[in-house]
Amino acid sequence: LTMKRTLITLVSILMVLGLSAQEKNEIVKKGINLGPLPVVAFDADKGFQAGALLNIYDFGDGATYPNPYSQWYIEASFFTKGSQLYVLTFDSKSLIPGVRFSPGVVLINAKALDFYGFNGYQSYYDHEKVAQGKNDPESYLYSPYYKTSRTHLIAKADFTGEIIKDKLYWEAGYMFNWFRQGAIDRAKVNKGKDPEKMFPDDMPTLYEQYRTWGIISDEEDGGGINSGIKLGLMYDTRDVENSPNKGLWIEGHAILAPKWLGTTNPYYRYSFTFRHYVPIVMKKLTLAYRLNYQGTMGESAPFYSLPFFSMFGSSYDRDGMGGYRTVRGMMRNRVQALDVAFYNAELRWKFVDFQLFKQNIAFSLTAFSDGAIAVRPYDMSFKKEVTDFSTPALYMAAKKEYDDYMAQSTTYGKKHFDDLHATVGAGLRFIMNQNFIVAFEYGKPFNKQDGNGAFYINTGYLF
Repeated sequence: LTMKRTLITLVSILMVLGLSAQEKNEIVKKGINLGPLPVVAFDADKGFQAGALLNIYDFGDGATYPNPYSQWYIEASFFTKGSQLYVLTFDSKSLIPGVRFSPGVVLINAKALDFYGFNGYQSYYDHEKVAQGKNDPESYLYSPYYKTSRTHLIAKADFTGEIIKDKLYWEAGYMFNWFRQGAIDRAKVNKGKDPEKMFPDDMPTLYEQYRTWGIISDEEDGGGINSGIKLGLMYDTRDVENSPNKGLWIEGHAILAPKWLGTTNPYYRYSFTFRHYVPIVMKKLTLAYRLNYQGTMGESAPFYSLPFFSMFGSSYDRDGMGGYRTVRGMMRNRVQALDVAFYNAELRWKFVDFQLFKQNIAFSLTAFSDGAIAVRPYDMSFKKEVTDFSTPALYMAAKKEYDDYMAQSTTYGKKHFDDLHATVGAGLRFIMNQNFIVAFEYGKPFNKQDGNGAFYINTGYLF
């Protein structure tokens, strides 16, 4: 109730500011513009997050405003229990004549990364135990059961060129991903907790159980290297790249990561994304929606490559499905499979815009629904033999544990292995010069198997 009152008060103040501001034609920005933002958050398993991000926009002589000639994105964030995030990306339309160049380097050191298994609802999420661990002072925190440790280095270089002016483009790029993934460090996850709340040393995490059952193979355990090329086509008629009011943005591309390029466990994937921006009231009210399908060529892909939503351009491949960049309100990485589909649909109302300190300022309200579903399953069969265990009794115990886990699935015994994971929510955005965008959003899933909802403070629109 307090949060609702605060948001209503904030929106009212913003509307008054907008009405009292002097109405003028939009200022055409030139030269360098900066968009700094502090990052502050909290996670019970990762601790407090503190950091900063900086957007740098170069509008040059202003001829292409509101689309910049080039832009930088820099972020550094730290968590009190040891996790870190470092991001440096660059996007330029002028450095290489006739070609858009988008390189980037990202390092993510996650000591408590979400891991809920594969194939959506085929992997049961025990939300009751998680809630008990948080609310019962006598119970240990159960949430580390759904955590894994991962260090992830990303380096990429994307290139985009015109085929048909201002409409059709070719895309090509190189990506390098280095993963080191394994069980959580219990000492770091338990740091600062009372003894009765610590995750027990003798209790395996879900990741460790998947290793015991053979769902995650010996070859893939610990991570590896993905080195590959990306090829694609893009149709783009957006009026403004970072804050579109109308147009289409359609992409289809393939990711090829063969052994001869240095990939540890070769795989081949593809992606198709359809985005549409429908103006209801031009520059004021827009219906925007995105449809995406991520697929795998063949019957397998390394498990550590599954969570990622592949992207070209100024951004980088994000964890999905779940979280701010894919399905808001759903737990991050809740839906992982060989093939996954997701959607976003939102109504964007730019209810006020004005000029302040020689900047073009606007505020926007958003109502949205997101959703995802696993379409083709990852193999979750029990793959261990009796000879893999020191005694037959240990084999039988592991097999029973696996059978009990699979029987908990909400799709157990059904013809289909997953159902739609859907969420709804709303948000508020601060927009400066149609590029620097700070978002405050809350999403809530319909099913407790997908979490209890989440509040986000982030940058930009999802699409």
